[in-house]
Amino acid sequence: MIFKFLFDRIVSFLGLLFLWPVLLIVAILVKIKMPGGPAFFVQKRVGKGGELFKCHKFRTMIPVKYSEGSNAKKGDKVWSTVSVAGDSRITPLGAKLRHYKLDELPELWDVLIGNMSFVGPRPDVPGYADQLQGDNRDVLKLRPGITGPATLKYRLEDEMIAEYVVKKQQDGDTRDVQDIAVEYNDTVIYPDKVRLNCYYYRHYSFVKDIKMIFCTVLGKKMEYVGEKI
Repeated sequence: MIFKFLFDRIVSFLGLLFLWPVLLIVAILVKIKMPGGPAFFVQKRVGKGGELFKCHKFRTMIPVKYSEGSNAKKGDKVWSTVSVAGDSRITPLGAKLRHYKLDELPELWDVLIGNMSFVGPRPDVPGYADQLQGDNRDVLKLRPGITGPATLKYRLEDEMIAEYVVKKQQDGDTRDVQDIAVEYNDTVIYPDKVRLNCYYYRHYSFVKDIKMIFCTVLGKKMEYVGEKI
């Protein structure tokens, strides 16, 4: 994967070099439009080999104060693990950043320093990766990516989860929105992402990496594992 290694370092450096004005403008907008929190959202994620690293994104949510029963400490500002389209914590600016994937631009730094790659599985929060069993642990042999087959297939993940939540509520489900969202993520979306990412690891192609990057930037679909993603 020497081509992948060189591509990641060179292109992430060039990306930061030419896109720094865009990053600066977005950071300023986040601070102006979403006061009360940092411009960047930094969270520990699971990287290659199961090692934790700090993943950088632009903040898209208003800070949520500590609530009893959460894993946060008192005084912490926390964000939900599973995002749902229309979530009141996602600001109008944050929704636009998410839609156009601009919130992920700071991850170019994570690619440059070697914690991430352009293409690979999205970095999980601690807890999910710990549950991987058997051959599914092949996912941990990869550097997390900004995009990848699972990212392409679930590019509208927030909207898909929101639709599932609405359907369950219409069927009489009275659980909290987050409980329903986590159920759908854990039983449907996450297992399918693991399947796609394991296939990616076992059938790696640098040419397909380039195609996935172009499909991500242009919002196009491609054939992968016999389906459109």
